[in-house]
Amino acid sequence: MEESTKSMVEEAYFETVEESFERGLTPLKAHMEGVVAAAMLLSAVEGVEDEAARKMVMELGLRPQQEE
Repeated sequence: MEESTKSMVEEAYFETVEESFERGLTPLKAHMEGVVAAAMLLSAVEGVEDEAARKMVMELGLRPQQEE
């Protein structure tokens, strides 16, 4: 994955996680939503299948960072 694509995927993940926390979701649910959003973006940008995109996002090791 190119660095510019990786940056967009990370941004999509963390923005979605932040929005999920604002809606009161747990870190696990926020993470799940972040992965889905990032995978959808990656699928659209790279033209890969949904499951492959989800796996690629998971391999990045992104985790929610909830501010106290």
